[in-house]
Amino acid sequence: MNAETRPFSLALADPLDTARGPIERREGFLLRVEDAEGSVGVGEAAPLPGWTESREECEAALDDAASALESGERPESVLADLGGGVARGATPAARHALDLALADLRASREGLALYRFLGASDRVESVPVNATVGDAGVEETVEVAERAVESGFDCVKLKVGSRPLAADIERVEAVADALADAELRADANGAWTRPEAQRFLDAVGNRLAYVEQPLPATDLAGLAALSGPVALDETLARVAFEDALDADPDAVVLKPMALGGPRPAVAAAERAREAGVLPVVTTTIDGVVARTAAVHVAAAIPERPACGLATADLLESDLGPDPASVEDGRAVVPQAPGNGTPEVWPDDA
Repeated sequence: MNAETRPFSLALADPLDTARGPIERREGFLLRVEDAEGSVGVGEAAPLPGWTESREECEAALDDAASALESGERPESVLADLGGGVARGATPAARHALDLALADLRASREGLALYRFLGASDRVESVPVNATVGDAGVEETVEVAERAVESGFDCVKLKVGSRPLAADIERVEAVADALADAELRADANGAWTRPEAQRFLDAVGNRLAYVEQPLPATDLAGLAALSGPVALDETLARVAFEDALDADPDAVVLKPMALGGPRPAVAAAERAREAGVLPVVTTTIDGVVARTAAVHVAAAIPERPACGLATADLLESDLGPDPASVEDGRAVVPQAPGNGTPEVWPDDA
């Protein structure tokens, strides 16, 4: 199997402020694989420290994987060598690139859209997505949230945790008052102590579908003890998935980039459903290859909720045309064979 990597760097249109600090740029690698019959697949690795390995670790892992594939090693063995999830030494972003590239290749060879290859039995035209509102004052937060709903979004996620707790409570109350019919979520990125998180839930938990990662990732006991709707995100990058489910969350936020690829993300969603936990698919503000694959992952999950896939506008530029554009609060699911992003690596490149 032939394998080739190519680096990329994508600036955000505006820095995204989170409780972990601003995100200003997404850097990573494209991976192209081609089998003996000429079938091609393309994957993307966009590492994000805190969720995945570093860029340097990702590059080294992809170089090793490409060399192994070129030497004739079985692709599934190479995938296994990249580790998975929270295993020590794992490189989930690099694994995502290879898992996606192989799935793209095989789906294309079989003439299946990627979401059908991932297990969907019915045609899915689009999936619901949420709008994300970054940290801002009350008036600006309300204005941005209102514009999102006016443009077709039924679900809005507010970034919280960067301001004093009382200010975030005021922001949520103001948006909830202004948008009585929209589903609201909040994302704290692990910013709070247990008393702070409980105070927030006591104040506005009944106005939110859930609060995403209110406590640090590894505080499973604290997360389990909170009274109110809680979703886990960063926790999934730090502890085993089954241990995260033991914290009894209402939802889990599944980032294929942090879970090691589209196929592990679909498997995690199935396991969450079995446990009565809502699976919500999101990106890590990825380029079009990984973002489109995340749309396919969401499409492969039955009874999917609004997912965090409307992130293309956060990028100043992209890796290629977007086949999974967002309109009226829904992301189009590409129906072409494979992932639907061949233009990022044209035949004459």
